[in-house]
Amino acid sequence: MPSADPPPREPDVLPQPYLLFLGDIVEPAYAKTAFGLRDWARERCIGEFACADGKVSVGLPSLTPAQAHSAGAGSLVIGVANPGGRIPDSWLPSLLQALEAGLDLVGGMHARLGGIAVLREAAARLGRRLIDVREPPRELPMASGRKRSGKRLLTVGTDCAIGKKYTALVLSRAFARRGIDVDFRATGQTGILIAGRGIPMDAVVSDFAAGAAEALSPDAGADHWDVIEGQGSLFHPAYAGVSLALLHGSQPDVIVVCHEHGRAHVLGYPDYPLPGVEDTIELALRLGRRTNPAIRCAGVSLNTATLAPDQAARVIAAEGERLGCAVADPMREGAALDRLVEACLA
Repeated sequence: MPSADPPPREPDVLPQPYLLFLGDIVEPAYAKTAFGLRDWARERCIGEFACADGKVSVGLPSLTPAQAHSAGAGSLVIGVANPGGRIPDSWLPSLLQALEAGLDLVGGMHARLGGIAVLREAAARLGRRLIDVREPPRELPMASGRKRSGKRLLTVGTDCAIGKKYTALVLSRAFARRGIDVDFRATGQTGILIAGRGIPMDAVVSDFAAGAAEALSPDAGADHWDVIEGQGSLFHPAYAGVSLALLHGSQPDVIVVCHEHGRAHVLGYPDYPLPGVEDTIELALRLGRRTNPAIRCAGVSLNTATLAPDQAARVIAAEGERLGCAVADPMREGAALDRLVEACLA
């Protein structure tokens, strides 16, 4: 039986620094891996590289693979999380260019780098590595439903790519600043690349997903907090199964609901309107009580990235009054964020 604590993926075993690959995407939300590494592991990122048709930038220096290698880069990291985790044929010339320039490839997609013959053959010929981080531990247990010691917080969302990872990282940092024993528990490829450990929940066979969530946050001291990165949405037409398994297996004592101000429809699913924050809270608590009857919602993490600071402050205050709970944008420090942290720890 595997250890209850998932085996670490230490950042320093990955060839660094990274050149972030943005493919040919035109929707910034699909570059969440690149944005996450830029924001939380900037010291490991040397630049960005995109296909000719790419329209997204994360604001890093634009470098070719050869330029990045000359500047010391060790690998090209695929910074895209597109629907289905595909590696389209249009990317292959760029990925081959990186291998030819002397870079290893690091991927977190459902499609495995090693499963693409042209990349596998080129890597073998050039002595380069193909590294897939979206590999769950082997022989994960089925969920037991047993209540574990310690405290847990799970970020849940009204949609994908809405701020669950950033919220968990900010809350983990805020807890640590208060002297609290805390671990950030990564559940997706970006979080794993940032934290150096975790379990890619959406790559786990469904029967073992709740068990993986249990293994992710094992028994701990009474005052220890695991802050767990949420995935998907309980309302998502494609990804709700991952969200539910994570909710049941995490057995969170506290949830924080993440929402983006102004988003009207599920990302990539224009026929599906986004659920309301209140509906998300109600459903998460109702389903979460199955494995932790004491679950509670501490508040709302509101993504206000499209708003000016004064507008964001007004919206945050209005939503807090309307919902009757703590509301904050985790990327905007101040009294609202302090109130959300305090509500989590109450």
